[in-house]
Amino acid sequence: MDCMADRAGRKRLKSLFRARLHVSGIVQGVGFRPFVYRLASRYGLTGFIGNTADGVVIEVQSDETAVLESFRRDLELEAPSLARVFSVQEQSLEPLDEQGFHIVASGPSEGVETLVPPDIALCADCRRELFDPSDRRYRYPFINCTNCGPRYTIVESIPYDRPSTTMKGFRMCPSCLVEYRDPLDRRFHAQPDACHECGPSLQFVDSSGTEVSSGGDPLLTAIGRLREGAIVAVKGIGGFHLAVDACNEHAVRLLRKRKGRDAKPFAVMARDIAAVRRVACVGDVEEEALISPAAPVVILHKREPFLLSSLVAPGNPSIGMMLPYSPLHYLLMNDGPEFLVMTSANASEEPIMTDNGEALEKLRGIADFFLMHNRPIHIRCDDSVTVCLDGELRQIRRSRGYVPSPVMVSSNGLPVLAVGAEIKNTVCLLKKDQALLSQHIGDLKNFDAYENFLMTSRHLQEIFQSTPEIVACDLHPLYMASDWARQQSGMQCVEVQHHHAHLGACLAENRHDGPVIGIILDGAGFGSDGTVWGGEVLLGHIGDFERYASLEPLPLPGGDSAVFHPWKTAAGYLFHAGCDVADRHIFDGRQVDVVVEMIERSLNTPFTSSCGRLFDAVAALCGICPDTSYEGQAAVELMNVAGGRMDGSSFSYEIDTFSSQVARLLVVPLVRDVVSALDHGTDICEVSRRFHVTIVTMFCDIAVRASRASGLKTVALSGGVFQNSLIFEGMVDRLRRAGLQVLTHSLVPCNDGGISLGQAVIARRRVTSDE
Repeated sequence: MDCMADRAGRKRLKSLFRARLHVSGIVQGVGFRPFVYRLASRYGLTGFIGNTADGVVIEVQSDETAVLESFRRDLELEAPSLARVFSVQEQSLEPLDEQGFHIVASGPSEGVETLVPPDIALCADCRRELFDPSDRRYRYPFINCTNCGPRYTIVESIPYDRPSTTMKGFRMCPSCLVEYRDPLDRRFHAQPDACHECGPSLQFVDSSGTEVSSGGDPLLTAIGRLREGAIVAVKGIGGFHLAVDACNEHAVRLLRKRKGRDAKPFAVMARDIAAVRRVACVGDVEEEALISPAAPVVILHKREPFLLSSLVAPGNPSIGMMLPYSPLHYLLMNDGPEFLVMTSANASEEPIMTDNGEALEKLRGIADFFLMHNRPIHIRCDDSVTVCLDGELRQIRRSRGYVPSPVMVSSNGLPVLAVGAEIKNTVCLLKKDQALLSQHIGDLKNFDAYENFLMTSRHLQEIFQSTPEIVACDLHPLYMASDWARQQSGMQCVEVQHHHAHLGACLAENRHDGPVIGIILDGAGFGSDGTVWGGEVLLGHIGDFERYASLEPLPLPGGDSAVFHPWKTAAGYLFHAGCDVADRHIFDGRQVDVVVEMIERSLNTPFTSSCGRLFDAVAALCGICPDTSYEGQAAVELMNVAGGRMDGSSFSYEIDTFSSQVARLLVVPLVRDVVSALDHGTDICEVSRRFHVTIVTMFCDIAVRASRASGLKTVALSGGVFQNSLIFEGMVDRLRRAGLQVLTHSLVPCNDGGISLGQAVIARRRVTSDE
């Protein structure tokens, strides 16, 4: 009988078909395994699924190949909305004698390929439970499931399982454990899952750290203080926010005074999309972004009359708005003020604060109270900031909600770590065809930001188990990140020119190797000739470039200090243009004679082709922002006075193609025209509009000439100046009408936050080409 059973078993196995599927992508922490379990059960398959270090592995078995093919098709077609399947590798196996389909434990972490998902906004199901009095997680500030909640900020190592997260210190209660182990439950292997009984909890304290309670509910106490006009530091998913009632003029003024933030706009969180619509104009693209799982800050045009405090975004026609994305935020917004200023709890360009003790120490004197919790944040992560330009959502600061989702690139090869720029620093780990950009780190001239840079660089390598063979950095001899890169042993260091990196970033995210015409406009970057660049037209590709044209280099008295004193830049440009300097009223009370002497004697007065500094000079000449309190303020306010319009005739400019190998866009005629217009009483609104027209006209003019000379028909736009909506949309439109294809940024910022991507792909190409 046993022999007959064995023969029957062997015969049955011969009639079966078995396949192993290796799935790579964002497939952990997003409900992928329970989805596969349900799909396999639907098709009557046996086998298993498990997280492994190199992705997700699925083995399925059936007596019909057509069933396996249907399963394979639906695996991608019906995958959870938060999952991203990059590839599926299939292998035929010998059938096994087994029963049912199972979810198995995660494998070891060597050679990890699996991607960590970003931190995800609260899903609709959890939101319903949060406000359902009959649900056991009613009003629980840390409710989540496999479809939402913290991810990247709590992950310490891979595979993404609870012991590898900051939730490891919270032991699940029996009820949560039942859900966690049930493949058909929405919380199956939801690593941050918890409830009132077993999870993190809130605490509300004053600035001395003394607990403050009202009826035992920290949240209701915090809401009461916000309504009274207090400044409350709120610990979120990626760090602390400083929160005040956005309609309370006194509270917003006090926040500005205490934080030392005179003019830079604050982000505002609104209760719901209807509330956003009452204070700002929301298009389809903006609404889609606001309600998306990423839940970024979206820059919108204000509605008039403006319902919030005028000090939220003083003198600015735009406002950065976001919706609640964590359960704590939903509870705050549901019961508290309809609009809350939610600004990162940090000093300018310092990292956002994440630790309770650090916040109490460093925010004492700024925050009146602290709404904290005891779930540790492993990786700090600011809110992402986006804007819709030319009908597409574009990143200004890429952080929470997007990081560490990869940017797929067209190359493959050696692993690279790129360390980015000095300002708006990010780092990029390039692994195979995936560029893993970090969250926004900040200004590395700040020590805390530099420490964050070091930690983030290590963390990316650890969680993605990659040991870079190449480290890429900026050419600048004094950048801290570049200095660190040059000191690394075991990695080949490749220095990449700043504006070539901008070009490379735009090409990489568009999966276009070039060659193209690159128009790269920003504040400053160390040029390959040792001078300061910033208004560049390049001909190049990922591997190399040549400088076809640039703005005329003009004197910058004081060097970097002129960035925050545009009146100095204006004095330098006037002097170079042969215009009278001393008698202009914008220099009243300022040591303009000292600045002129610096220029005449060439003391600390480098020359620069910077487009950003040209904006500063014209703004200062118009009486706008002779001094600034944040980077780019003068250019922003010059754009704002144009009222969203570019009209009028262009100011004069010339193109010199004879004096050097690099064509020069001469702006001395422009400076003289601006001075003449102002002296004749032309309104600064008109001056701003004509100036913007001139920049667009001048660079489109040289782009067309470059196209004729090179035969290239594609133009790539990059650099922080393209955050200016008038310049960006005006130039895109004009270049297209000239018959040129235009590549732009949408996945990574056009500013220095995207530099690390360009550095990474360029360094890999150079090393590969040299081999």
